[in-house]
Amino acid sequence: MRSHGHGHGYCGPGHHGPGHQERGEFEGRRAAFGPFGPGFGGPSWGGRGRGGGRGRARRGDVRASILALLKDRPMHGYEMIQEIGERSAGAWKPSPGSVYPTLQLLEDEGLITSESDGGKKLFTLTDAGRAEAESVPDAPWEGAGRGVDWDAMHEIRAAGMGLMEAFGQVWKTGTAEQRTKAIAVINDARKKLYLILADEG
Repeated sequence: MRSHGHGHGYCGPGHHGPGHQERGEFEGRRAAFGPFGPGFGGPSWGGRGRGGGRGRARRGDVRASILALLKDRPMHGYEMIQEIGERSAGAWKPSPGSVYPTLQLLEDEGLITSESDGGKKLFTLTDAGRAEAESVPDAPWEGAGRGVDWDAMHEIRAAGMGLMEAFGQVWKTGTAEQRTKAIAVINDARKKLYLILADEG
């Protein structure tokens, strides 16, 4: 017969399991950084994280870019990623996680077809796909990073990473009092940053 409350990690009212302290600490870190939470592994602020290259175009541009590329010739998915990176002068290189699902969707819609080519899929526009492609810009990737000061973005990213690494070090090795002080520092810094935007700092 199954017993309740014993031997199954169950904690009754007023009691906390072994993970409670860790959850409390995590919430403390989230409070310090707002809804975005901490990122002690190193943030991906505009870097080469899930989004791919240094800049990102709108999500819908992946679809338009694929159609525009296939107007030129049939291509493999990897080739499309490389082409977009080159044609945008490195400003935007979409990730496989955004390109391949889009290719599957276009195939499901009957706008492209695929065939095996040396172990890879070669994608080609159908007649319906070519008609659809005529309605998209010839170079949807243009402007993916236009007007962005990449040197400034690099400085911002480096500063943010340094701040979060320092906070993470205090959180991992500091005392409870030191952690509380670290949270106060982060909260104060966040307020001062907003004051800069308000021209009050």
